[in-house]
Amino acid sequence: MAIPGLRGTEHIGFTVPDLAEADNFFVNVIGCQRVYSLGPFSSDDTDWMQEHLNVHPRTVMRELRFYRCGFGPNFEVFEYDAADEQRPQPRNSDLGGHHLAFYVDDFDAAHAYLQSKGVRFLGEPTFSSNASKGQRWVYFLSPWGMQFELVSYPGGKAYEADAPVQLWHPAHPER
Repeated sequence: MAIPGLRGTEHIGFTVPDLAEADNFFVNVIGCQRVYSLGPFSSDDTDWMQEHLNVHPRTVMRELRFYRCGFGPNFEVFEYDAADEQRPQPRNSDLGGHHLAFYVDDFDAAHAYLQSKGVRFLGEPTFSSNASKGQRWVYFLSPWGMQFELVSYPGGKAYEADAPVQLWHPAHPER
């Protein structure tokens, strides 16, 4: 069973502490295109924000910016003035922890480029094994501490050879 008509992930939304800082990072470091901006939004006399967005009813969504970053899902990036805000940036091991991975064709060139921009990496690039053999990856942080990953597998991953559903891959565009 599946959601009828499911095609995939259209966008990923997340909140940042400073939208101007995030905009600079996504546009001038990562290379995303800003598509549009909206806001502010609030509701002083109803519970609309709580009912529709699961935030405190007096929270103000200062602005959201929508970005397109090559192929894959878009990013909807928010800055809030939350009435009951929690500030810690979750780690992968925390409830709600996450990271966003950027696929690149040339891992070494992308890694060198991000290094030249002063991006902080978590460890050295890693070659995967077992089911993900063929993949190379490294985590890096945004200026506000959000975790990202740089990943490449130009020849595919080992598990793809026998997968019941073959995913599209740059090395095999005919799939």
